[in-house]
This record gives sequence, C-alpha cells and structure tokens, in this order.
Amino acid sequence: MNVRFEPSRPLQGQLRAPADKSISHRAALLGAMASEPVRIENYLHAADTTSTLEAVRALGALVEMREHEIVVRGTGLREAREPDGPIDVGNAGTLLRLLPGWLAAQEGRSFTLDGDDSIRRRPVDRVAEPLRLMGAELKSRSGRFPPLQVRGARLRCISHELPIASAQVKSCVLLAALAADGATTIGEPARSRDHTERMLLRAGVNIHRNGRHVTVVNADELVLERVRVPGDLSSAAFMVAAGVLVPHSRLLIGDVGVNWTRTGFLRILRRMRGIVLGDLEDESGELSAHEPLSDLDVAHGALEGTVVEAEEVPLAIDELGLVALLGCFAEGETVVHGAQELRVKESDRIAGVVDGLRGLGGEIEATDDGFAVRGTGGLKGGTIDARGDHRLAMMGAVAGLASREGVEVVGMEAAAVSYPEFTADLARLCS
Repeated sequence: MNVRFEPSRPLQGQLRAPADKSISHRAALLGAMASEPVRIENYLHAADTTSTLEAVRALGALVEMREHEIVVRGTGLREAREPDGPIDVGNAGTLLRLLPGWLAAQEGRSFTLDGDDSIRRRPVDRVAEPLRLMGAELKSRSGRFPPLQVRGARLRCISHELPIASAQVKSCVLLAALAADGATTIGEPARSRDHTERMLLRAGVNIHRNGRHVTVVNADELVLERVRVPGDLSSAAFMVAAGVLVPHSRLLIGDVGVNWTRTGFLRILRRMRGIVLGDLEDESGELSAHEPLSDLDVAHGALEGTVVEAEEVPLAIDELGLVALLGCFAEGETVVHGAQELRVKESDRIAGVVDGLRGLGGEIEATDDGFAVRGTGGLKGGTIDARGDHRLAMMGAVAGLASREGVEVVGMEAAAVSYPEFTADLARLCS
C-alpha cells in the first residue's frame, strides 16, 4: 500500500502512545511461564504481539481476551507443551529471540520456530550460542538463520559475556537461567534495555545487577499477578520527531514509558536542541521492579548536529533512523557510531535509512557501523520504500510532513507491526 504524506501545517493536540511492544511481548511470555494467571492491562494489539499470543497458545497457555485486559493462564516454567508443528513467529524478531530461552528448558521436547521472509533473514546464532553452552540442542539453517529448532534439556548455569549489547539476547539467556542448576551471570559491553529484569524482579525472581552484569538464580515458579503496559516510547518517538521538525507545532503525548534504558533518543534529541519536556527516569545502578511513566511536551525547535557514540546505541536502537532524519534538518553534521546491529533488523536498516533519505534529497553516507548526515536545513521529498520495515515506513511519513514537496511511502502497511493506528493518529494531529 502506497501512501503520500504532504507537507503539514503545525501539528497540535494530545494523544496517548500505543502500548509498548517490547513490554507486551515479555508480559505474554512470562504470563505463559507463570504458575498463576497473569492479568495484562493495555496489551498492544498489533501484528507482532499477536504472534506472541498465538505462540504461547501453541505451547499450552490459555489466553482470555477481555475488554480492557487479557488474562494469560500459563503452563509453568518447565511444562510447555510440544506443538504439532512449527511455531509461527510472523515478523516478530523479539519473539524469535526470546522464546528459545524458555523452550531450551523443556527437557526432552522439541520445537521449531519459523516466520515470514523477513524473519528468515534475521540471525539467531547469538541466542543459540549461550543456550548450547547451557546444554540445549539448537539447529538453524546454514548455522545462522531460521527455521530454528530447539530441543530442551536439563540446563546448567553459565557466566557469559555478550559480544554485542542486546536486550533480546540477554533476555533469552535470563529466561533459560530460570530453570538452570544455579546462578547465571550475563555481561554486556554496554547497558541495554532492562524490561525483562524488571518484570522478573516483580515476579519474585532472585535477580540483581552489578554494573554491566546481571545475575539471576534459578526459580521454582513465577508469580506475576498483574502487568500494566506503558505507552511505547519507540512509537511515540515518531510523533516527537514530527513535532520537533514541523514549524510551530506543539504536542502532548501522555503516559509514555520513560525507563532510562529506553530514553536514549530523547537524550540525543535534547542534545540536538530539540524541545521535549518530561520527567525522565535517571540512570541508576539499582534494579527497579517498576516502569516509570511521564507525559512528553513537544515543540518545534532549531536543531544542531551531534555525535552518537556506541555506548548510546542500545538505549536508542529503534530510533536511530529518526536521528538520521533529524540530522537532515539540523545545522552541522550528525554521526552515529557503533550501530551495526541495525544491519539485522526487519531490514538492513542502515541501508534503508541511507538510501531512503538520500532519495528524498538528504546528504547522508553509510559507514560500516552507522551513518553520517550533513544537515542542509530540510528535505525536498520524493518516494521512499519501507522495505517491509515498520520503522522505515513511519520515518518516511514524518519526513513527508516536514519536507518541501511531500513523500510517498511504498509499503506503508508495515507500520501495523507496531503501531496500527499510526496514520490515523498522525492525521488527527495535522488536522
């Protein structure tokens, strides 16, 4: 589906961001692993998170859909059912990488994870390696790509250093560690989002953080009575960017999750002199069981270029395309380092962002681990291909609003993966 986004009048108004995709995935998975029913309020109903609900149903959990919540009645940590056929993860990379952690602990049972064409291009070797060290058997196409076969085993604890900071890989190991034979420690070269750790702490798990290392002790059961999913900052970020870029705009985005491991984009934007007010959580060495919320007050501002270093990337991984877009409008140069993880998202997101913005008149070059943008004060417009990537689709839409001549987005339907109401919300703010 091709959708054209014309240059916009000032954006005005209020909205609530859609429910957080990352936390919705985790709430459904931990609900399926819990020994008592888990009530999940404000669950995201989108393509990716629906794949997670279907996956846990295939593994024996019961999912009850109510008006304002869902209730997941799980199987327990070690009692997942072996399904008759492959588990379809659709386009959900988070599900593909987290679910094997639970399945690895299902002794003597075998599971296959598969998905769409995009998923079949996403590597799984970085989750397979630590799970093999823990004793599970895993096989994948060409040793790296889905379909991924997992045969559960009696797991042993490990101490493991991740070569690249990744909340998905870390979470996979943490879920497996719940059924291992002792305490497992995972280290990262930089801090990544910590939603899994917070939810495990709420579920009564013995887990603690020491700098860049997290240690979790095996558990007999999870008890997680209720989860309320906050608004998704990664989705709200597109509205934030639109409000900052379109002159004379003023927006209020309510109840957004501002966990400090997710607010890297807002800190980068503030450094670029973007106007975003909100009560952001401060960085802390202590692990909290809760997800903080804040309203975000957004206004147009004149932007300055900046440099994003590798240690900032995990805390803004889903918003780096927007940093490139903002850089096109900023004074000076904007450079992102250490973002090679973008090469293995729903698309090669570095190539998608660079080719897409260049096609709209941006002066941007790809590097091995990121990109460099020379600000020219704006974009002419044109056509951008979303490449099946929801974040590229929404970036193209925002670019159209701020451009001089408008942008046609090829494949706008990809936005439904994480933000089904995106075009409707955007139209309302522009009206």
